[in-house]
Amino acid sequence: MNEPVVLTSTFAAGGSVGYGRVGNPTWTALEDVLAALEGPGAQAISFASGMAAITAVADLAPVGSLVVAQSVAYSGTRTQLARWDKSGRIRLQEVAARTEDLVAAAAGADLVWVETPTNPTLEVVDIAAVAAAARAAGALVVVDSTFATPLGQKPLDLGADVVVHSATKYLAGHSDVLLGAAIVRDGSLYERISQNRVLGGGIPGPMEAWIALRGLRTLPLRWQRSCTSAAEIARRCQAHPAVTRVRHLSLPDDPGHALAGTQMLTFGAIVGLELHGGAEAAEAVAASTRLWVHATSLGGVESTLERRRRWPEESADVPEGLLRLSVGIEDVGDLWADLRTALDAVALSN
Repeated sequence: MNEPVVLTSTFAAGGSVGYGRVGNPTWTALEDVLAALEGPGAQAISFASGMAAITAVADLAPVGSLVVAQSVAYSGTRTQLARWDKSGRIRLQEVAARTEDLVAAAAGADLVWVETPTNPTLEVVDIAAVAAAARAAGALVVVDSTFATPLGQKPLDLGADVVVHSATKYLAGHSDVLLGAAIVRDGSLYERISQNRVLGGGIPGPMEAWIALRGLRTLPLRWQRSCTSAAEIARRCQAHPAVTRVRHLSLPDDPGHALAGTQMLTFGAIVGLELHGGAEAAEAVAASTRLWVHATSLGGVESTLERRRRWPEESADVPEGLLRLSVGIEDVGDLWADLRTALDAVALSN
């Protein structure tokens, strides 16, 4: 019933794997599932972390080439690309997380890095439109689909060349491993990214791969519960006097609602809240919840929240008072009662 954990660095000569940095049967089992989730013909490469996957994929860009990316996206991606730009490894052009801006910038690019929905502002980009513009320019398109998961979005079907996931988040789902993945349909891209993993050394541990494989077995149940609860939390937050804006793609007045409804299979499990009182109010809420955990990660069975601008590397385009809520699988009534108590206290103090 269970794929075994193959704990070895060395394989006897004559087998299918020559060395432990090149392959492992436990990785393969995980990669087979990730590929199947992204759709027919896909091939997956697993990594030691989301950042290891991001770095290996970004390394597809030739030296000196133009990389287009969004000014609001995961801070690790933006920081790595900015470092490479500063060193001359690439030329980075950051644009707003809008379809039209990415389409326009793709004309001169070698690689277009798309994150949709964006972390942490939940903006949505039309993958098919950007992919078409990039293809016309001869550029590769990478989509970080961590917030959507393969159950919420199929970027390869929409024209993307590479899909990246931080498997630490929803895929593994239990806040107990660091892992990343890249998925492609093109065999030459698969070989190039795999070679980057072998030479870069960002290989996953077999135990971590096994834990993530176990976590994937409950992904559909966890994902459905979290998405349903997130939509309900977002709806209730709209009526709270401490809240100035709620970001969730299920809300009809959310700017990304219409596009998400056509491009995505679900609206996701991340909610953004902006509060009266800005950063101070957001920090007060994060510090006073009991069921929600004040932590920087997301996508686990536990509900977490944090003010993203507390991190200095976060984009200046992210509002200072934005709280990012990752809705887990706890009872939605309990989650709301805990959050409402913290919001009530902020409303009284203001």
